[in-house]
Amino acid sequence: MTGSRLGEFLRARRAAADPARHGLPAGQRRTPGLRREEVAILAGVSTDYYIRLEQGRDRHPSPQVVEALAVALGLSADAADHLRTLASPAPPRRRPTRTEYADAALIRLMDGWHTTPALIFDRYLNQLAANPLGEALFDWMGEEANLVTAVFLRPPARTFYRDWEVIAENCVAALRSSTGGDLDDPALIALVGELSLKSVDFARLWSRYDVRSKTAETKRFHHHLVGDIELSYQSLSVNSSPGQQLVVYQAEPGSPSADALAMLGSHRLGTARAVQHKHV
Repeated sequence: MTGSRLGEFLRARRAAADPARHGLPAGQRRTPGLRREEVAILAGVSTDYYIRLEQGRDRHPSPQVVEALAVALGLSADAADHLRTLASPAPPRRRPTRTEYADAALIRLMDGWHTTPALIFDRYLNQLAANPLGEALFDWMGEEANLVTAVFLRPPARTFYRDWEVIAENCVAALRSSTGGDLDDPALIALVGELSLKSVDFARLWSRYDVRSKTAETKRFHHHLVGDIELSYQSLSVNSSPGQQLVVYQAEPGSPSADALAMLGSHRLGTARAVQHKHV
């Protein structure tokens, strides 16, 4: 029910809000975050009305109230967009009825990037394709195609990601953002259900209702073959396939990370040639 999802989101983000941001004392609070009456005052609504929103008894706040709540709760741009979606849900989207694939022309383009790892993910963060260097960088995933599942359930993830907790938070927030709050989606229900049962960390982070899209930042890795690598990345929307993202990694030219990537590429090429000769 949309109203309860809106209420869950408001409760979670209220608990995560920083009272000091509004000049309110953070001490002497039984629970973290803002009180209901504080959010109501900051948003310019009655406490009773705000409580009805959290309880799902009022499901359609006006656009003005939604914007005021976004400011009161200190929401990011992505989280504010998510709040707008929950308050005024769009008609159910048509979901793919067949397996999703990456565009062949885009894969050929990626394969020409010999110094740049590149991968394509769908809205559930399933890996649809990777160029050779991308495959080599993410070989720790093994046979697991879903990045979120790999991050939380594959033990090598906690070694590969040197800032695992940050990556885990961002991964869950990106999943919420990319699926647009479509919690009736059977594929999303199955993914979240499995991870919630198998990972306490995932269940904790999913309950926080963080919403952030993948954009650009620097990540620190430890690859089992070449050691520590620090790479910046860009996440680009694939316009020809709505919901898909092309993620491209780069090392600072002349840096130790660039040398490590070159070593990884050489190792990947040597392995591929060995396999090719074996089958000749």
